[in-house]
Amino acid sequence: MKWIEKARPNQLAPNGRKGTREGDWGIWFINAGRSFGKTLAGANWIASQAMTRPETIGGIIAPTAADLRRVCFEGPSGILQAIPQVCLWKGRIDKAYNRQTSELLLWNGSKIMGFSAHEPDRMRGPQYHYAWGDEVAAWRYEDAYDQLNLGLRLGKQPRLCLTSTPRPTKLIRSLVKDPRCYVVGGSTFENTALDQTVLDKWREKYEGTRLGRQELYAEILEDVEGALWTHGLIDRERRKAENLPDMRRIVIALDPAVTSGGDSDETGIIVAGLGEDNRYYVLEDESGRYKPDEWANIAVRLYREKQADRIVAEVNNGGDLVERMLRIVDKAVSYRAVRASRGKLTRAEPIASLYEQSKVSHVGAFATLEDQMCTYIGGGDSPDRLDALVWALTDLSSSTGAVGWRIS
Repeated sequence: MKWIEKARPNQLAPNGRKGTREGDWGIWFINAGRSFGKTLAGANWIASQAMTRPETIGGIIAPTAADLRRVCFEGPSGILQAIPQVCLWKGRIDKAYNRQTSELLLWNGSKIMGFSAHEPDRMRGPQYHYAWGDEVAAWRYEDAYDQLNLGLRLGKQPRLCLTSTPRPTKLIRSLVKDPRCYVVGGSTFENTALDQTVLDKWREKYEGTRLGRQELYAEILEDVEGALWTHGLIDRERRKAENLPDMRRIVIALDPAVTSGGDSDETGIIVAGLGEDNRYYVLEDESGRYKPDEWANIAVRLYREKQADRIVAEVNNGGDLVERMLRIVDKAVSYRAVRASRGKLTRAEPIASLYEQSKVSHVGAFATLEDQMCTYIGGGDSPDRLDALVWALTDLSSSTGAVGWRIS
């Protein structure tokens, strides 16, 4: 069955809907919940552009290079599934698709090129007739969107399809207000192809929660009253990697999870630095669900890559295991154990004050970390990434006297 026949109306481009003539748009933004079918819609749209417009160039931009290959090109809803093999150059995927350069050639002379939003400078040269940007809210650098727009300049009325689960970022807010942007909403529960038991489980767990409103119903939420941070506070001092001073000190902060199963907490891994300008910079967030040997290897790799001064790790739960795992990877690593002797809110408040004083900059955007920060109001368990951030900035600021209390 052809895509246009099986797609839901809000999965089709405005001028591709049955019985409509809505063709006057420059940006089509599918702002929808998880598993809505956003990737499927974006992949099929750009595939149709390439197949029906010979000798044209399309662009695909994903949050990371891994997302580009794993989701946008090779995933079950990706573009390689949307284009029949006979329509590929020489009718062969091994001839048409270059996995290393993320380029796809079609029989009609059209070409699709893929880029990572994590490396916006690589997007400065290419130009396109049409483009698809996936999970825009998760792009680390907003500059990637600017570079994409500057490259969208070939042919008559170049068009852009954007797909994303929303976050209250400056870019997402500007898109929904842009008169050139045709915004389409949709919830997770519109996808009836999903297993009903999965949908029921999600409803039971997330219905009425802030996470459910954002991730399932695609609401662009306002800041949480009483939270220590706001998105505006973080946006105010955001920096690009090329505009950083030299770093006086760099630390890797580790907040290891007790377990490593599919439902376990994440291990927080944050890289932060103290600049020569006496300001603090959040440089990387590599948090995730890892086994102990995995988080140890990641922490040591970052320690070496960033030429960090030390690894700081919370050991309230992990005890001696944390140091033992790190020493297995690198016996000479500089390491400091920290133990929480005060409540999480008490530890976080001085760090929030540094943000309020415009002393902390995020280098790019860290979607999950910033969501945790902007929803934390104290009480209960604080999120893992936020904990690691607090440990990193506490270690750096304690060395300068900016935070005048002990952390262990």
